[in-house]
Amino acid sequence: MTKKKDSPAGYTPPANLEAEQSVLGAILVRPEVLDEVSDLLVADDFYKEAHGRIYKTMLDLYGKSDPVDLVTVCALLKERSQLEGVGGAVFLAGLSEEVGFAVNAPYYAKLVRQKAMLRQLLDATQEIAGACLAPVDDADVFIDQAESKIFQIKESREIQAAYSLDDLVPEEVSRIEKIFERKREILGIPSGFVDLDRLTSGWQNGDLIILAARPSHGKTALSLNMAYQAARHSQVPTAFFSMEQPKEQLVQRLLASVGQINASRLRAARMESQEWERFYQVDDKLRGVPIHIIDKPALTSLEIRSQARRLKSKQGIGLVVVDYLQLARDPKAKSREQEVGGISRSLKALAKELNLPVIALCQLNREVEKRPNRRPVLSDLRESGSIELDADLVLFIYRDELYREDSKDKGIAEVRLAKHRNGPTGLVNLAYRKEFMLFQNYAQKDTAHG
Repeated sequence: MTKKKDSPAGYTPPANLEAEQSVLGAILVRPEVLDEVSDLLVADDFYKEAHGRIYKTMLDLYGKSDPVDLVTVCALLKERSQLEGVGGAVFLAGLSEEVGFAVNAPYYAKLVRQKAMLRQLLDATQEIAGACLAPVDDADVFIDQAESKIFQIKESREIQAAYSLDDLVPEEVSRIEKIFERKREILGIPSGFVDLDRLTSGWQNGDLIILAARPSHGKTALSLNMAYQAARHSQVPTAFFSMEQPKEQLVQRLLASVGQINASRLRAARMESQEWERFYQVDDKLRGVPIHIIDKPALTSLEIRSQARRLKSKQGIGLVVVDYLQLARDPKAKSREQEVGGISRSLKALAKELNLPVIALCQLNREVEKRPNRRPVLSDLRESGSIELDADLVLFIYRDELYREDSKDKGIAEVRLAKHRNGPTGLVNLAYRKEFMLFQNYAQKDTAHG
């Protein structure tokens, strides 16, 4: 009995029945090979349905720490009324007699696995072809789904390695020693702000960093300053997903901040003579800086993940910035809270999968405006508590001058590290020069950022 699936255009689906039988026979002869084989194969990987049932029976016995041999496998199949359906005891006995070398079971399993992947790809292409013929005009949806199916096949076949402390400890000791020898360098990607880097040790691979504030406090400006710092000064290719502002506005912001040019005059092309000089200088300075901007409204988490994967593969990105989290969409979510929570979890999963930091900007809710002290706290995170749970770091931006005309802190932005999963929390003051859309180290607010 084989899988009851029609093959496209009359082709026989890819399969290696000899390898399937060799795997089963090897397990009957040397049950201990299941330790390796079970990491490589699932029952559905077998093309012949009878082979899959036999393998599942073996796994069930193995999972209960029962003996796996001809007698126990036959007994359990008989108990499930499946023995005759798979060919009976005679067929099972023949499997163990015809196997070549049981020690080669992992190799046989890989052959079976490869054919299973090809069948999955074949099924996926059939589904994609059928979807393309449906009376729907949105081709982007199908492209997204097609890419997702292919990635899912690849992901489902990846085997998670186990690492011993004998391997891990020396590597980590060596890494820390090298950092110490470099003295001034930090563990992760520098933010460009000395006091903040002292708290965070830089952005760490696998971390989700939430940068949150009320509107107009400078979330986009600060994240762009950080992206520029990573890309130019640390040579870390960076992906910047903008769902709020078009790429042209982001480039204007970069020109203004890096060149210290009045942003309003730059937009109107009415710069003063010295600003024109800096304008042409910063043009050269920004060329070759590996920042990749994706400006599309209402991106789905799948689109972000897909684009990030491609940029990781083709451009070697080491940092992702998302502006901003609540503008992303999940069409399948049943509520706004569920949607935001799903996007937050997806961004954390992306950070782990690609092994890079993800900085996600977040809009704070209006409740913060109703308190006498408008400095944000973790409960102000908008719409979903799961943002706080998913985040490794949460930073809040607060500018007192936006609320008090007589504020003594004009030109100062408080950046509070309110959550730090693996380190200290604390408060850092940065200088904010609004005319340039530029954040700077507070002690160096009169020097150039670029």
